[in-house]
Amino acid sequence: MYSKRNRVELTIKTLSGLEPVLAQELAQLGAKDIRTGGRVVYCTGDQRLLYRANLELRTALKVLKPIAQFRAYDEQHLYKYVRRKIPWSEFMDVTDTLAIDAVTKSDKFRHSKFVALKVKDAIVDEFRRLTDDRPNVDTRRPTLRINVHINDLDCTISLDSSGDSLHQRGYRKETGEAPINEVLAAGMLLHAQYTGNRPLLDPMCGSGTILIEGALIAANKAPGGLGRDFGFLRWKDFDANLWQSVKSEARQRERIPQQPIIAHDQDFCVVRMAQRNAMNAGIDTYIEFGRQKMEKRKRKPLPHGLLVVNPPYDERLEDSDIEGTYKMLGDQFKNIFPGWTAWVISSNISALKSIGLRATQKKTLYNGPMECKFMKFDLYEGKKGKASPSDT
Repeated sequence: MYSKRNRVELTIKTLSGLEPVLAQELAQLGAKDIRTGGRVVYCTGDQRLLYRANLELRTALKVLKPIAQFRAYDEQHLYKYVRRKIPWSEFMDVTDTLAIDAVTKSDKFRHSKFVALKVKDAIVDEFRRLTDDRPNVDTRRPTLRINVHINDLDCTISLDSSGDSLHQRGYRKETGEAPINEVLAAGMLLHAQYTGNRPLLDPMCGSGTILIEGALIAANKAPGGLGRDFGFLRWKDFDANLWQSVKSEARQRERIPQQPIIAHDQDFCVVRMAQRNAMNAGIDTYIEFGRQKMEKRKRKPLPHGLLVVNPPYDERLEDSDIEGTYKMLGDQFKNIFPGWTAWVISSNISALKSIGLRATQKKTLYNGPMECKFMKFDLYEGKKGKASPSDT
């Protein structure tokens, strides 16, 4: 439990559609006052929660700590407030470096780069007034990364505790032509209620992201524990002892997965790439890799399990018969995988109809800029799962 004296408000960014999953993750970490917004979840906690959120959350992109919220009526008002109302010396020294990221949705502030420039000028000018010197800008590895968000006239200034986006786990050194985002892959699995409690198969594994995230979940291994350079490590209030405690406790919660995790693809080179990425993540021994064409599969690997697949959309990957590919998936689901649960993500709605099975759940997610449907198919014996294309 944390005291009100140590209370910290956090704004945590995620992908559209994953807000409920992120909220559930935060609740499991002990966050309070959890509220969801569009691609964001708000909560309160303490410094330990801030550290744990960066280290352990699977569906977070950024963990921000708001330090000021106000209405900015024009650029001069923005400049003056940032310069005079925020005690920057509490957060950085003149010898430190800074970087500004700005997001605007406002008729008054139309250009995010201009907003970032005005905020930078305000901070630099205030330090110059106080010290006759100024901090420098470092966009790659600043001491303090500052996030500015303006919605209409409402401005929020936050400290970015994460640094690089948290989807950059560090294990994916190689990718195929259309890789899936690590946060999206983890969010899909958590939405499908995967905890490592049942076998997991991706028959079109590509660079292996879905199954690597699955293995991290099954092993209860923190996704941020692969040597990331978090922004908060350079903050003035960084607590090294607390950070070591958080990391040690996370390692103690790790476990050995008890159910098979199976990665298949028709291309041997792709399978090897996925295996190398899994080695980088330190979980390759938990995944069974093999070359296997989905259409050639004659039997299911186990009586029951969870199948999650990200097939070609015919958007960035060319498929000469995309609807035939999806029909093949539906046929194999029905004929080879009764007793399993299958989830398919795709932006190709027409092709999804070719699966020919009734979806028991549908969710809208985004793979990059592409709006996708993430669809669940409960696979039964016989004809119970059949449906007309209009049901998909």
